[in-house]
Amino acid sequence: MNYFQKNRTNIVIGVIATLLIAALIALWFQKKTINSADDIVAEVYPKTVNVSDSLFFADKTAFAKTKRWDFGDGSTSDKSNGVHFYKKPGYYQVTLIIDNKYSKNFGILVSQQQAVKNDSIPSFTRIDAVSQARQFENVQFKAISDAKQFTWRFGETGNIDSKDKLAYFTYSKPGNYVVTLSTDENTAPIQHAITILPAYDQLDDAELKIDDNYQKMDNDFKYRLQQIANGNSFNLNYNYLLNKYLCNNENATVSVNDSKINNFYLYCAGLQFDKNMVIQTVKLNFDDSQNCVTKVEINQTK
Repeated sequence: MNYFQKNRTNIVIGVIATLLIAALIALWFQKKTINSADDIVAEVYPKTVNVSDSLFFADKTAFAKTKRWDFGDGSTSDKSNGVHFYKKPGYYQVTLIIDNKYSKNFGILVSQQQAVKNDSIPSFTRIDAVSQARQFENVQFKAISDAKQFTWRFGETGNIDSKDKLAYFTYSKPGNYVVTLSTDENTAPIQHAITILPAYDQLDDAELKIDDNYQKMDNDFKYRLQQIANGNSFNLNYNYLLNKYLCNNENATVSVNDSKINNFYLYCAGLQFDKNMVIQTVKLNFDDSQNCVTKVEINQTK
């Protein structure tokens, strides 16, 4: 009787055990390498918007090599995050396709903008604003009117400064200014006089030169954030801050009212949906080379 015949039972048991171990190892590797639609990490918000409102989309799927967003209206994008605008009301299904294999759907309801009712009684426009403010202070100007179109000139730039009913402006130089507001319901502009006092009552030239540049940057940054909060062009103001101050780092830290921590992109994305938000102060923190902002400290109120 040869060796195989003598040890047949042990050999069969060894082969079966080897195959079982190999199958378990293959199953373990399969679980490690095979992905599914459940592994997609993405979001689309808000879920209900009006025509021409901003719809934000973002994908953070770790294993994705390629991605394509289909917004259901014939538009697509291969970016990781961005903003989309719908031109017509309806219910749309946004689909994210990862590696041409896995997909995830999001339902979005788009409503028509509500038309403003015309009043048969003629309206009279006036400006609600303070008559005195400080240099670099964020000053609020409100049109008390039933008009639909507004054009503000705050007297410092010589240009059109805003087209919103509720507008904000920061004067960079002290002096006396005449604010003019034109609307589609008034034949002549409405005027408002305002005096801008110096930001510092008593400050010598040496101290002013040290802090003036940083103060201007803080206030420039605050002005752009307020523009986003007021519903003005998101892309224009967001990209301006990103390129000029943050060295294109969307993940720069944002601290709000000394507690809430966020990154710059998510903070700005949510800012325009938080109505009546007023940016009080902004403090920029730079890296060691003083070239790039690494943290933004913000105080804001409603």
